[in-house]
Amino acid sequence: MSKAAAEAKQPVNAYGWAARDSSGVLSPFNFSRRHEIVGQVTSIGHNVTKFRVGDIAGVGCIIGSCGPCDNCKQDLENYCPKMLWTFNGHHEDGTRAFGGYSDNMVVEERYAILIPNGFALAGTAPLLCAGITAYSPLKYFGLSKLDRHLGVAEFGGVGHMAVKFAKAFGAKVTVISSSPSKKKEAVERLGADSFLVSHNQEQLEVIIKY
Repeated sequence: MSKAAAEAKQPVNAYGWAARDSSGVLSPFNFSRRHEIVGQVTSIGHNVTKFRVGDIAGVGCIIGSCGPCDNCKQDLENYCPKMLWTFNGHHEDGTRAFGGYSDNMVVEERYAILIPNGFALAGTAPLLCAGITAYSPLKYFGLSKLDRHLGVAEFGGVGHMAVKFAKAFGAKVTVISSSPSKKKEAVERLGADSFLVSHNQEQLEVIIKY
């Protein structure tokens, strides 16, 4: 299968802004990581089977890899020597991937997710990074079981996703945050069972005794 035949091209309809990299590791320039992308498929390669033109697709932080290496075969594509970032990655023809702020982008089929009809695009986009970052360890370590009590340390982009997933699984959730102002959102809006302030020694004693 040629590279072009396994790709879908899509305009971006929604994206999630994650973080700004100023280290120079990912780029010699300061730039925003543009992933958590949702868009409409406008054209597909000849061998694409998962998508049709007009479908809604979601894309995370990887849009390509070699495929046949051991890492790719073991679903460890992030270790592939030819892994292609959604942002600042370089395609084989030399063109650069500019991520979610691009009007259009090219993605290998295996790295695009079919989004069901009716999903709110703006609400779907964060699931492609913050969402999977929280969901994956919950499932991997068996924390999705009903009898679990999950502690969520800090309550930012990933933390609030962890609360949502854990409550959906039926688990008991305690949020631990350095910001007391987040208690209302954690408990009243997202349904956390309890909230502890990380710099409150008396409250932390509860965790130690537990």
